[in-house]
Amino acid sequence: MIIKEIDVKSVMTKTNLPVSDFAVNPYVGCAHACKYCYASFMKRFTNHPEPWGEFVDVKYWPQINKPGKYAGKEAFFCSVTDPYQPLEKKYGRTRALLEQLLPTGISISISTKSDLILRDLDLIKQFPSAHVAWSINTLDENFRKEMDRAASIERRLEAMRRFYEAGIQSTCFISPIFPGITNVIAIIERVKQQCNLVWLENLNLRGDYKARILDWIHAHHPELNGLYYEIYTGGSREYWVALDQEIREYTEKEGMMYTRDDDQHRSPFGEPPVVCNYFYHEEVRKSAKKGK
Repeated sequence: MIIKEIDVKSVMTKTNLPVSDFAVNPYVGCAHACKYCYASFMKRFTNHPEPWGEFVDVKYWPQINKPGKYAGKEAFFCSVTDPYQPLEKKYGRTRALLEQLLPTGISISISTKSDLILRDLDLIKQFPSAHVAWSINTLDENFRKEMDRAASIERRLEAMRRFYEAGIQSTCFISPIFPGITNVIAIIERVKQQCNLVWLENLNLRGDYKARILDWIHAHHPELNGLYYEIYTGGSREYWVALDQEIREYTEKEGMMYTRDDDQHRSPFGEPPVVCNYFYHEEVRKSAKKGK
């Protein structure tokens, strides 16, 4: 692992993401090394020759000293890294940023694959309307190990449970959904008593990791070659249409709210989660921009 400490002018970046006003990334790169990580495109801007997952730049920024600037806004941790990757235990840059932002009145949302976030539960609880999401796209630990070096699924689930029981809005982010592999309904069944929202996102293959994933499917699940060819070469959406219908029927039977491309709804604590289908959300976002 190549680790470098760098100085940056600011860690607060304005964003068009629908979930926030600012994207914050205390690190460049991520030691979780997810095979399907879209953020690997960051290598183009950082001049890192190392494979994705083999380098991390640790950011240091000036003290945030304009608290009024962020009042009523929302910051998303993180858009191109995991704020609680293993190096956070040593460097504490995510915690440092949380401590700086707490007096500003900003809201936060956090996405992670780690249970290290439990260290900051009491701090996060002090933010207005804090939301925390854990990425879980399988209950099969062997498949998880093939795809990432993050915390085990059980550790993520336990962290989610503890945040939910602490009264912090919690999301199970089922992403990316691997066709023929990810059992969406089984995951919802596992988390339905410990989260307010389940967010669904399809596997979108692009960039340099498309070939890597397709090669892995060919080597480990050759029976799925035809399905992946239909979806990722032929452009078929039949799989996602059928999955949408299956989840719609399941949620109706279970009395769960089911939405499409709208994650503004969250269930009250103690009630079944809202399930939000965000398949092809990038196309929805592009259409919204054209509409403006």
